[in-house]
Amino acid sequence: MAAETLKHAQPITPDRLERALGWAALALLAAALVAIVRGRSGWSTVPPAVWLHLLTVIFALTLTPVILWQKRGTRLHRRLGTIWAGAMFVSALDSFWILETNHGHFSVIHLLSAFVAVQTPRLVLTARAHDHAAHRRTVRGLVIGGLLTAGALTFPFHRLLGRWLFG
Repeated sequence: MAAETLKHAQPITPDRLERALGWAALALLAAALVAIVRGRSGWSTVPPAVWLHLLTVIFALTLTPVILWQKRGTRLHRRLGTIWAGAMFVSALDSFWILETNHGHFSVIHLLSAFVAVQTPRLVLTARAHDHAAHRRTVRGLVIGGLLTAGALTFPFHRLLGRWLFG
């Protein structure tokens, strides 16, 4: 009984970290959108796997603050969370077909893709089990590692968004 009480003891309102993660997601989204617009002359050379990846990541970045900043446990939170998890999972799987940057081989960033591919089902399972503490930790890990860190790594090192943004 005590374990069950602890399981539901986590607050369901956003804390300072979650508000900051939402703002960081919006900043990364803005940088990605500016890069995409600036790179429009090269759009025709971008492989379909990269476009799918950009689309799913943009979707996830857009939903991140919406989900993190709203009241938890509502039908809207569950529905948006399911869509977000789907976008993250598709993005992670799709990234394994993006090999142009590292001469046809996996790069370090693919470790984050594997992390997301493993953690996204865990995210859904912890939500369905009403394990709020584990769910919150998993969300934070996915946002920090799968979105923000991986996203930040797309701008340097002559990667596509970096080339488009910094020209």
